[in-house]
Amino acid sequence: MTENEQLLRLVRDKAHNDHPWGRTSLPAPVDPATVARAEATLGFRLPPLLTELYVRIGDGGFGPEYGLLPLLDSSPSEESSSVAEYLTRRGWKGDDADWLWPEAVLPISHWGCGMFACVDCLAPQAPVLLFEPNTDDAEHAWYRDAPSLDAWLRTWIDGTGWYEETNEGMDLTPWESFHTRTPERPTS
Repeated sequence: MTENEQLLRLVRDKAHNDHPWGRTSLPAPVDPATVARAEATLGFRLPPLLTELYVRIGDGGFGPEYGLLPLLDSSPSEESSSVAEYLTRRGWKGDDADWLWPEAVLPISHWGCGMFACVDCLAPQAPVLLFEPNTDDAEHAWYRDAPSLDAWLRTWIDGTGWYEETNEGMDLTPWESFHTRTPERPTS
């Protein structure tokens, strides 16, 4: 069994036994056509592991804290989908011009209080970033949560993520690529 297959098995097992925030069941997986529609809407490809999570495990509803967002279509009980969150944030204008969203950084999980776990879909390892907007400075709202989606999932499985009660106070490294990945700010 490959390392990727082993990870997917661990995620599937935990997803079926650990339902975030009172969910009673895991949403059904999406089909490859839904992934293709999502990628066409976004204008970039999803990292292979993220695709496998949605196609083989479920359409969100598992993972740390609130769990992964649905990929493309959210139900009335869901806050939003990953695709909808990305499109909304990439479209911010006006007074929020300082909070421009980086290209191909897909929100995959909501932490509450405006915070999101996001995957950098342009980087080969698909690092997971934390967007923490509860600051006055947009440049200091982005952190590297994990060097890869694989590592992020393993911290969830192992209970070693920064969000675990036993790990409070862990420092995250700022994401240096913020400036190169956001669109130019409009000049007044």
